[in-house]
Amino acid sequence: MLLVICLTLGLPARTKALTPELPQAADLASVSPPTSAPAHNFVAEASRRASPSVVRIDTEREVPRQAFDPAMLDPLLRDLFGDPAGSSRERGQGSGVVIDADGLVLTNAHVVDRVDQVEVTLADGRQLDGTVVGADPVTDLAVVRIDAPRGIQAAPLGNSEALEVGDWAIALGSPYGLERTVTLGIVSSLHRNINSLGFADKRLDLIQTDAAINPGNSGGPLINAAGEVIGINTLVRSGPGAGLGFAIPINLARGVADQLRTGADVIHPYLGLQLVPLTARRARENNRDPEAVLQLPERDGALVQRVLQGSPAESAGLRRGDLVVAAADQPVADPAALLQRVEASRVGEALPLKVVRGNRELQLSIKPAALPRAS
Repeated sequence: MLLVICLTLGLPARTKALTPELPQAADLASVSPPTSAPAHNFVAEASRRASPSVVRIDTEREVPRQAFDPAMLDPLLRDLFGDPAGSSRERGQGSGVVIDADGLVLTNAHVVDRVDQVEVTLADGRQLDGTVVGADPVTDLAVVRIDAPRGIQAAPLGNSEALEVGDWAIALGSPYGLERTVTLGIVSSLHRNINSLGFADKRLDLIQTDAAINPGNSGGPLINAAGEVIGINTLVRSGPGAGLGFAIPINLARGVADQLRTGADVIHPYLGLQLVPLTARRARENNRDPEAVLQLPERDGALVQRVLQGSPAESAGLRRGDLVVAAADQPVADPAALLQRVEASRVGEALPLKVVRGNRELQLSIKPAALPRAS
């Protein structure tokens, strides 16, 4: 009798534990509906705005084979491999961005340098033949034209002068042929002079970013958090300091593209000087050295290391050891500052310079000439 009572009393408790408690009809009204999926972040939104304008650029060019002396080539090898003279086809790849709905694509000059064929792949997969309209090696910018198909979109262009260090930076392109790749970083520096990176033949103040830029990203856009193009990706630092990428400011790129689209060459004024930076401290250290070749002015400026023969600088009377401290009534603290003043000048129009030579200050007038194009 006691055993039967215990089992009977235990059944309700066990059943309650295994059966979920259902809400009553009155409680159902108070149950909140399931929350919607979280919205995408700003990177996805910015990329969605710019991505339809990003393209892949495939190139092909003829490259001469390494020449061999026929007398040094084994006859057996000649029979096996044929005549080594001739050429081979070299393929390359980069990125670009549509800046005009009429079919104008902006990219790097090194992406389309000396190419014979250009193929542009749009974001939707359509493949079109491209023609290089113009290229400017000095700024590493080029313009490619395609027959604009229906539905092509031009990218929204931002204002690179409004950038600040710490702003978001998003790189788009096709690194290693992997299309529609997006990487995120920040603007880690502004006005980074390309000469400090070992490119003496370029004239650029670059945007530095830690957004990943890899081979194949060249020519693609760097965009801001609003999806506007703020730069054109151009190079990445390898070796020590790897992980830093650099982009050409869009304000400069827009101006160069406007000239290139007409088929005209971009004219860059030049003086014909090789310059090194000088600070007052460095000059004092030099002047204390009894074996110093020159006594230098103890001021900040751009020190003339060499004057090119037949250049505007030679005609204006500049000499090795002169220190340029002002140009166009603006102070010059280093060669980059002087280059900015020269770039803002006009070919053939007088540019006033203030130069320190020994203990004297001289006022010189120089007329910039057009920078000779590399052969």
